[in-house]
Amino acid sequence: MKEVWTSLASIMGVFAFFQSILHAVFPPELRFAAAKLFNRLFRGFSTYCYFDITEMDGVNTNELYHAVQLYLSQSASMAASRMSLSRGLNSSAFTFGLANNDRIVNGFRGASATWEHTVTQRQSQSFSLRPLSEEKRSFTLRIKKKDKPLLIPAYLDHIMETATELRRRNQDRRLYTNSRGGSMESRGFPWESVPFKHPSTFDTLAMDPARKELIMADLNDFAQGKAFYENTGRAWKRGYLLYGPPGTGKSSMIAAMANHLGYDIYDLELTEVQTNSELRKLLMKTTSKSIIVIEDIDCSVNLINRSSKKPAPPCEPPPDLRPARGTEDGGAAARTITLSGLLSFTDGLWSCCGSERIFVFTTNHIEKLDPALVRSGRMDMHVFMSYCSFQALKILMKNYLGWEDSEQSDELMRELAEVVDEAEITPADVSGILIKNRRRERREAAAELLEALKARVERRKRSSSEQVVEAEEQEKRALESPKESTDQLMHSCNAKEDKGAEED
Repeated sequence: MKEVWTSLASIMGVFAFFQSILHAVFPPELRFAAAKLFNRLFRGFSTYCYFDITEMDGVNTNELYHAVQLYLSQSASMAASRMSLSRGLNSSAFTFGLANNDRIVNGFRGASATWEHTVTQRQSQSFSLRPLSEEKRSFTLRIKKKDKPLLIPAYLDHIMETATELRRRNQDRRLYTNSRGGSMESRGFPWESVPFKHPSTFDTLAMDPARKELIMADLNDFAQGKAFYENTGRAWKRGYLLYGPPGTGKSSMIAAMANHLGYDIYDLELTEVQTNSELRKLLMKTTSKSIIVIEDIDCSVNLINRSSKKPAPPCEPPPDLRPARGTEDGGAAARTITLSGLLSFTDGLWSCCGSERIFVFTTNHIEKLDPALVRSGRMDMHVFMSYCSFQALKILMKNYLGWEDSEQSDELMRELAEVVDEAEITPADVSGILIKNRRRERREAAAELLEALKARVERRKRSSSEQVVEAEEQEKRALESPKESTDQLMHSCNAKEDKGAEED
């Protein structure tokens, strides 16, 4: 063993001697040129090519670096043995990443790509107004030269698109509303937002399952239809009109659509918009993959049906919410938003500034809306939110009472099926009854609901009979009124003849 260490020390001494001679005879410039030439010869015979993606591009952040980091988090969570974990601001998910100087193999279109994450210490820097981090991080992409036309730039475009989608899905969705009078925030943004936490989904939405499947299929076709809209020359947008009596679930439908697609919601309050120009600015500040909502559009501003001979008066706000007379908001001249401006907002040239956006209008009275506003191309799908059907009732009972499908065939459910359509009750009213009885035994709560529906049917019958009686009385009075008028006229004539005879 002693001889081995002696031989190793001799070899190291010889190596150090020749290294000192090499540094003394050959200058650094010549050594650098030789190393560069050797590197080129090695790359010439190598079957691979390399791409370095640094975290910083000069003083600016390299977006591709962060996109690669997020993209590889999917594969790193399964393949890598050592990972880094992080969670971004306003994010609902953890991000897995490659550890320092670790590597992973990823595939695309049948070709393999090897990624290596390199972290080195940055040299001490002089004073800077924007100091950099002490570590220099980068990704190195290694691919075969024959695969370069296949992967570049298609692979990088795929990474950017996937990272954008992952970033959007990991972030918490937001609910936006426009600021009063179109005022800008400190960042120049006319929208104020809060986290969107509405729990409504299509599974819990009280609606006929066949209609829900139709709507979900339409939403999926829209979200996956980028190529279709580009090939047909159409703006990537779609409009939905939700109409029906109050309490039929229009707002819950909007929340379910947002949760299904993972979109943000922009709740546009038209009464806070003064001009068509402000409306366009609000549209320009919305993001892609969003739902723009105008609720109760027939009551928002005076957008009357131009085809009607006598337009219905606009909905009046409560007295305590009406603007004072003479103020800027109170005068008709202060608000110049027009139907033409709203039509341009939904389907004009300005509606295509952005992509993958959905417009949703809600109304309780579709007959009040102008046909130009609800035509195909603006409101592509009309969804009637009806009274609670038996299918919707079963969903509500499952949500609130935990009613199982195996219990759907008993006598109580048959009685509910017979009476629910005749009751003409909204899902909101059914939910109110079930919430009030949710702590009771399920069958007792269902029996209470049945009694409430029967009572509602009786009230509707009495109200209908009273209306029939009142209509008959009005018709009878209308028939009797000509006879009374004739008797009064004859009595007046007789009185005049008697008075004339007395004067004679």
